[in-house]
Amino acid sequence: MILINEEQNHKSKILIADDSEMNRAILADMLGDSYEIIEAENGLEAIAAIQKYSIELSLILLDIVMPEMDGFGVLDTMNKRRWIDDIPVIMISAESSPATIERAYELGVTDFISRPFDAMIVQRRVINTILLYAKQKKLMGLVADQIYEKEQNNSLMIDILSHIVGFKNGESAQHVLHVRVLTELLLDALVQHTDQYRLTWSDISGISIASALHDIGKIGIPSEILNKPGKLTDEEFEIMKSHSVIGADILKDLPVHQNEPLVKAAYEICRWHHERWDGRGYPDGLKGDEIPISAQIVALADVYDALTSERVYKPPFSHDEAVKMILNHECGVFNPLLMDCLRDISDTLKASTSEHSLLDVSNSRENRGIVEEMVRHKELAASERTLRLLEQERMKNSFYATLTHEIQFEYTALPAMVSISAWGAQLLGLEEIIMDPFHSPAAAAVMERADMCKLAKKLSRTTPEHPNAQQDCVVTRDGERRWFRIVVRSMWSAESDPHFTGCIGKAMDIHDSRMMLDDLERKASHDALTGLYNHAHAKTIIQQRMDDHPGSSFALVMIDLDHFKDANDTYGHQFGDQVLLYMADSLRQSIRGSDIAVRVGGDEFLIFLEYKQGLEPIIQRIFTSLCGQVEDFHISVSMGISRATGADLCYEDLFHQADQALYRAKQSGRGQYFFYDDSMEATLSTVSPIESNHKSGHSAKKKEG
Repeated sequence: MILINEEQNHKSKILIADDSEMNRAILADMLGDSYEIIEAENGLEAIAAIQKYSIELSLILLDIVMPEMDGFGVLDTMNKRRWIDDIPVIMISAESSPATIERAYELGVTDFISRPFDAMIVQRRVINTILLYAKQKKLMGLVADQIYEKEQNNSLMIDILSHIVGFKNGESAQHVLHVRVLTELLLDALVQHTDQYRLTWSDISGISIASALHDIGKIGIPSEILNKPGKLTDEEFEIMKSHSVIGADILKDLPVHQNEPLVKAAYEICRWHHERWDGRGYPDGLKGDEIPISAQIVALADVYDALTSERVYKPPFSHDEAVKMILNHECGVFNPLLMDCLRDISDTLKASTSEHSLLDVSNSRENRGIVEEMVRHKELAASERTLRLLEQERMKNSFYATLTHEIQFEYTALPAMVSISAWGAQLLGLEEIIMDPFHSPAAAAVMERADMCKLAKKLSRTTPEHPNAQQDCVVTRDGERRWFRIVVRSMWSAESDPHFTGCIGKAMDIHDSRMMLDDLERKASHDALTGLYNHAHAKTIIQQRMDDHPGSSFALVMIDLDHFKDANDTYGHQFGDQVLLYMADSLRQSIRGSDIAVRVGGDEFLIFLEYKQGLEPIIQRIFTSLCGQVEDFHISVSMGISRATGADLCYEDLFHQADQALYRAKQSGRGQYFFYDDSMEATLSTVSPIESNHKSGHSAKKKEG
């Protein structure tokens, strides 16, 4: 059980994870006056506590030998989830062999204290560790803020540049911005494909920013050529082609910054972004990887945006048309690897139908790239401002969830654990952290295990490209079983071959709307008067039953009320309805729970059943039970029965044969039943057209009488 002493919520939080209550008590006494203490008695509880308080924890005091999960297991999980980057860990244990200490340091612990421990040593090392990490967080927060400000300034520069180029050129002023976004997306896809070009995040960022300068040489091209609505002459085209050299010369003549990576990348892009993989580009006729990868990427981005954008000389092509033209080499030959990258990001490009959505994609990926790169080098920690913003977002999300009655949760696969929002846990009467939910009695009391398995199966089918799933299920809330809709989004690791790490989700109470939907579904599938299945719905479920049980023996019983017209004519239609209700109730009482009773229409009913042997006694019992009396009206029935193995016949054949057997029963004087045989097909074909119109006919197969 996780314990927390919350006398002063402003104190720094320390997690003590030790299976010995005595050890936890000693450490809590040593530190309790200055820190808020959280206790965990095993490794799994420690993980649950870190999950819950990860942003607030200042330090973890961790034992090695614990049940459920040992200290090394906790450290391994912290490394996989990158908690170890932000939360210092001091290992406290009587296990002090060199191998143990070495392994602990390899897994990221900050310090190691052997038991028995001295109070002053523990206090001093705790203080030193917390102060060290606090200073580091403050410093890294300042660095992160400066990087963010720098990126904002870079974006501002690009926006200004795009406006300048657009003012001179007849192209859309958004072209420069589009090329930057497309360049970044293609570079990101390329590093997922191969490490051949050894591109770092810094390279990707620099090339993306430098791409804004790809057409800067057009400043030196006469406007009448740049904005000519028709086809250029050969002479005009040669002048237009010179913009790549003009742009490169502008950068080459810069008096300063020649050795800056950004300037070098910009020079490559300006001069060679019209070169082609097969050597048929310009100005230098480079081919293959003689062309710098920066220029190759920008060339592809430039062509795609030119195709999909309106120009003075052409309307825009659709995304699908543009991709097809590029892949078919209608715009020159490109690196095959880049063709694969274009296919990879095709869905993203197609979904981004405006410059705003493209730029949003870029901004989110750029910010994520900064964070992932710096965390990888342990150079980023949350500043105080970031922590405040995160806390504000948490409070807002909690508030909105309360207003919308949504239960928010997160599931992690390793270790298997569900974290539920405070409001949701209170609503369901659960702890906020549930370990191993698929085997938890507390979770099973709220949600049936079958529904958990269905949801888990849907999650197993998700992918990083299609991460969403949902399921409607019954949840017990305040002792009442109510319908909830669970919507989840799976989470995946960041490796090139990602693996499932868990999901985030929410559960919404849809009881009233589900009940309304169930009512509508019932009305669509059941007869309004009798409450039996209607014929249209019955066809589907009967055919499904036969498909699911090939080889089983089935019988379909058609039932007709004898002389029902007399009941309506003599006693009126209200009395006729009473007779139909009596008939429906008799049917329900005469069949088993697995059998299906149907009102076909008017005074005709149907029973579908599965049997193993001895069908005749079953039919005789049903036939006898349906006879009776409503007031002065005597009820008798005629029945026709067809039999089949599920793999032999479709529903329409079975229905047709039972209908023919019923026709024989009615022609033979009513008040009896017949099993279908081949002779009935011949008999039905010889009756008059008026008589044969009793039912529509289908093909039949042989069944014994």
